[in-house]
Amino acid sequence: MSVTFRLLAAAALLLAPVTASADAISDFYGKKQIRLLIGYSPGGGYDLYARVLARHMGEHLPGNPTILPENMPGAGSLRAANYLYAAAPKDGTVFGTFSRGMAMEALLSHSQGIQYDPAKFTWIGSVSDEVSVCAFTAASGIKTWADMKAGSYSIGGTASGSDTDIFPTVLRDMFGLKLKLVTGFPGGSDVDLALRRKEIDGRCGWSWSSLMARDRSMYESHEIVVPLQIGLKRHPELPDVPLITELGENPTDTAVLKLVASRQAMARPFAAPPGIPAERAEALRAAFDATMKDPAFLEEARKLELEVHPVDGATLAKIVADVAATPADVLKRAVEVLK
Repeated sequence: MSVTFRLLAAAALLLAPVTASADAISDFYGKKQIRLLIGYSPGGGYDLYARVLARHMGEHLPGNPTILPENMPGAGSLRAANYLYAAAPKDGTVFGTFSRGMAMEALLSHSQGIQYDPAKFTWIGSVSDEVSVCAFTAASGIKTWADMKAGSYSIGGTASGSDTDIFPTVLRDMFGLKLKLVTGFPGGSDVDLALRRKEIDGRCGWSWSSLMARDRSMYESHEIVVPLQIGLKRHPELPDVPLITELGENPTDTAVLKLVASRQAMARPFAAPPGIPAERAEALRAAFDATMKDPAFLEEARKLELEVHPVDGATLAKIVADVAATPADVLKRAVEVLK
C-alpha cells in the first residue's frame, strides 16, 4: 500500500505542472474574445478560409473562446501584416491571415512600407498548400502560354507584394510580355468583379480553390480560360495546363520561378505576433492542427469547395528559413525581375 501510495503521489507531482499550465491557458482564453485579422476585403478566398476557421477553431482552444473575424484590407494585406507584427497585442489574443507572399517580400527587396521580419512571426499553420492560375476572359483571345507571350492585355492586381501583382510582374519582366498591370483593387473579389465587367482581361495569382469555390461557373461555361498554373507541381484537375516552373529558359531563371512559386506551399497562412507567451503559441498551434481534423470543419470546407491540405506552423517557419537561405545568384536575378 505504501509503495502504491508513493507511486501515485509521484505521478500527481509530475502531472501537476501540466494541469496547472492547461488550467492557466483555459482561464486566460475563457475570458477573452480572439481577433482574427483578415488582410483583404470581404468575399475573397482569404476571407472565406478565415471565417470558416473562426467558426471552429475556438472549440479546440482551452476555455473555448469566441474567435471574431475582422477585415483589415490595405496594400495587398501589408497593412494587416504590419499591424500584427508591430502593433497587435503580444498576448495570444490576436492572430491573422495575409498574403502568402508577405513572407518573401523583405528578401526580394520590396522593403517600402514593410515593418516586419517574417522569421519572427509566430507561425500557426496554413489550411492548404495550393496552386494558383492565370485566367483570362474568352473575349481577350488569350488561351495558351503562346498567346500570353504574343498578345497584349491587362491584368488586375491588389498591391505590391500580393500574388496578383508578383506573378504577373515576374512573367512580364522575365519573358518580356506585353502585359499591363492594373493594380490597387481592395481584394480578389474586386478583381473578379472587374473581370466579369470586362474592365480587365485577366488575373494571375488566382487561387484555384477560390476560383472553384466562388467562380466555378465562369470556368465551366468557358467565360474564362486558364492557360497557366502557378505552383511547385501541377494540380490534378489541371493536368494539361503548363506550370510556371516549367517555363525557365536557363537554370537560374528556373530557380527564380521555383523561388517565387514556393509561396504556394504556404497558401493560406495564419500567424500571430512575435513574442507571445510560448504556452499560448503552442495552444494556438495545437488548436489549429486539431481544427484541420475536425469533422465539422472538414464538412463545411467540403460544402464550400475549399481545399484542405494542412501545413503546420513548424513547417511554415522552415519554409521562411529556407527562402532566407536562397543562393545569391538566384536572389539577384529574382530582384532584377521584380524591380
